[in-house]
Amino acid sequence: MEPNVIRFENPEYLYLLLVIPLFLLLFWWVNWQNKKLLRQFARPALHKVLMPLSSARRRRLKFFLFSLAIASLIVALANPQTGAKLEEVKREGIDLFIAVDISNSMLAEDIVPNRLENAKQAINKLINKLEGDRIGIVLFAGKAYIQLPLTTDYAAARMFVSTIETNLINAQGTAIGEAISTATDAFDENEHNKAIIIISDGEDHEENPMDAVKQAIDKGITIYTIGMGLAEGAPIPIYNQYGKRTGFRKNKENSTIITRLNEPMLQQIAAAGGGNYVRANNSQSGLDAIFDEINQMEKSEIEAKVFTDYEDQFQWFLVLALILLVMEAGISSAKKQWEKWFNIFDRKESHV
Repeated sequence: MEPNVIRFENPEYLYLLLVIPLFLLLFWWVNWQNKKLLRQFARPALHKVLMPLSSARRRRLKFFLFSLAIASLIVALANPQTGAKLEEVKREGIDLFIAVDISNSMLAEDIVPNRLENAKQAINKLINKLEGDRIGIVLFAGKAYIQLPLTTDYAAARMFVSTIETNLINAQGTAIGEAISTATDAFDENEHNKAIIIISDGEDHEENPMDAVKQAIDKGITIYTIGMGLAEGAPIPIYNQYGKRTGFRKNKENSTIITRLNEPMLQQIAAAGGGNYVRANNSQSGLDAIFDEINQMEKSEIEAKVFTDYEDQFQWFLVLALILLVMEAGISSAKKQWEKWFNIFDRKESHV
């Protein structure tokens, strides 16, 4: 018997639970203000005489029920789901690593909104096309590392893509050879068709990546490259913490740096890697054309365990919220005249 797995269809709504502590603070502040006003109006000993039906405990109970109802509604919006069935399913696909250049030159705006953001948008579009393929992400600048290992969890892949920024690696440069070696070593030892897509402007390149390309080819990996940038190049903007551009990066001679696409090097890598090179521009990123070619590869069988038959459970929390709201509405803030003969809610309480 496989254990139940709980997930939320819309987990972003759970952030609304943060309003509950705000309700608590507001409730405390209002009560404190009321107490302060009552002390100015009359001595504490007269409060019970002036307001015999007042009930602080009832107000606290109503607030508690109302808060629980709001929390239940928020959980219902997030739609908890349970999956009780774990199946081993067989998928057909390829293994694909996308190596993304995150050096500062990728912030140039010759491709709108800039080279890096354009690449991220294209990767997300590619992820939407995947069916059974495993995807991983390698980030590189002066160094390279795996941001996301191979996975069929496309939601996780999109989340990781959204976090890609140039500040994730301090060392500047374009270590394409290290990126290729990192991806090559991360592939499983299996018979799946494998490919690496390098997205870079190729600038500040100081190493010979051909040894890494040969290593990948020897392991049956095809390498494709996409050149991000235009031939005329562009300066690298600098933005402050408020998103306002404050200038452009300069060299040691205080001249504005113009970053240009190193197209010959990227073409050479693709040719040696058995793949193709595509240059991105403002009308297309190049990923679509490359993925269409990759998609023609013979797909291998991939086994993966996934939870299936998820069932919505939001209705239970919706019903609970309605019950709590009915209960809250049915309890008055003050005692009824006849209730003063019964001590249902109050034993000894301070009347506020």
